[in-house]
Amino acid sequence: MISTFSLQATQLDDPTEKILLPPTDPNAEVMEIFGYKLVYVNGACPRKYRVYTDDSMIGVIFQHITHWSNRMDSLRYAEPVGAAVGLDQFMKVASILTTATEQPPTEEELLDKQFDSLTNDEWERLKRYVPETRDLVAA
Repeated sequence: MISTFSLQATQLDDPTEKILLPPTDPNAEVMEIFGYKLVYVNGACPRKYRVYTDDSMIGVIFQHITHWSNRMDSLRYAEPVGAAVGLDQFMKVASILTTATEQPPTEEELLDKQFDSLTNDEWERLKRYVPETRDLVAA
């Protein structure tokens, strides 16, 4: 009979095996290309790499036998830099679209935030805010 506990215990006994090594780890397999750091995660075909700009991870790209891809734009790239740039551009456009469609929080929502997390603009909005008094009840 095979016990799952003994299998898990033997897998956890090896402290040298790390998951998701950062690009600064000396054991990480890092490929630096044109402003990006690719850190090997796992896989054989496709090989998976996390993509970093500076110290921020922007996503994952894949190395197939004949090409590279990033799953965002469904294109095939001859070089890893093409897949990384395509991923980076997609993430930048996605963040611009997200911030453009976001509405600023209402004054009621600002009142629910912690005071030390409010910005100067949010404080100024709250100073000018006068709640509707029709719903207030004296106790």
